[in-house]
Amino acid sequence: MKLIGNIIWIVFGGMAIAIEYILASLAMMVTIVGIPFGLQSLKLGMLALWPFGKRVERKPTSGCLNTVMNVIWFFVGGIWIALTHWLFGLLFYITIVGIPFGKQHMKLAHIALTPFGRTIVDTQ
Repeated sequence: MKLIGNIIWIVFGGMAIAIEYILASLAMMVTIVGIPFGLQSLKLGMLALWPFGKRVERKPTSGCLNTVMNVIWFFVGGIWIALTHWLFGLLFYITIVGIPFGKQHMKLAHIALTPFGRTIVDTQ
């Protein structure tokens, strides 16, 4: 079921979202200061490409640097990314068939707000 969900996800916009994250990641990695933000954007892009069968967990060793980076991320671009995911999620929630895809967008919106100090885990 996860495989079918991921294939449908890719066809109905998942590939476009992943490409946006990856292009943004490459743009952020041009400067040395932007490399950590680019890596987080790349992590979000990989999750946006294949979201079914994965969950996001907090790292137990998250420190204050992750908090500072999340605050910067939130104000620079995280809020806009999350709003986009919320909009797409609400559009998918309109139909019964789209509810699983809306849930994935809400999951992506949650991690898009504060990606630092989190890790992506495969579910069994």
